[in-house]
Amino acid sequence: MRAAVGPLSRLAACLLPVVGALAVRDVRTGLIVVAMQLVLLGWLCTDWRSALGRLAFGAIASTSIVISTWLYGGRDFDEALGAGLRVLSIVLPAALLTATIDPSRLGDHLAQRLRLPARVVVAATSALQRLDDTVETWRTIQLARRARGLGLDGGPVRRVRASAAGAFALLVVSLRRATVTTIAMDARGFATATRRTWAESAPWTIADSALLAASLALAVLPWTLR
Repeated sequence: MRAAVGPLSRLAACLLPVVGALAVRDVRTGLIVVAMQLVLLGWLCTDWRSALGRLAFGAIASTSIVISTWLYGGRDFDEALGAGLRVLSIVLPAALLTATIDPSRLGDHLAQRLRLPARVVVAATSALQRLDDTVETWRTIQLARRARGLGLDGGPVRRVRASAAGAFALLVVSLRRATVTTIAMDARGFATATRRTWAESAPWTIADSALLAASLALAVLPWTLR
């Protein structure tokens, strides 16, 4: 069931609940919305550890909103906590689902189902795939520098210099990869081709329709409760 859900419906499940989250104004509505998001979208999450790591940034923002609203908004606890839950309900769907969206499959669906330009889709897909490799590339650069005695050790000045040098190396690697991608796309006729075939199909399944319906429900629910 989980494998049958395509990337477009997952993307919609990340975006549509934001419309409903704007209507969260009190604790009751916020708790119901967050609970429903966990019930309707949580089953798609495949790595809760990384999802909680992404959600931690949203929790920090939510906590700061609660504190600032309570201090400067009349010290109304219900209003302050409602504002924090509004931020949390905006972040939660993306924290659960973004890691489950495969860039390659997303590109296939954007081009075949939404009819977006092939050149734009492939360039964006390639960029997303390269983004996944950025952390590993940074780790490799740091290991190579440490093997040469240039690791992130010593005082603050040395650490800043080592980080700047590593960032420059990462920039050089990224530019080289972008050049390779550009040459590969031109070699495959992306500059002049008017019609293009795709290796993988982009089916829309019953599971996609069910997830889209759930996303629409999450978009409407807070406004109904309000």
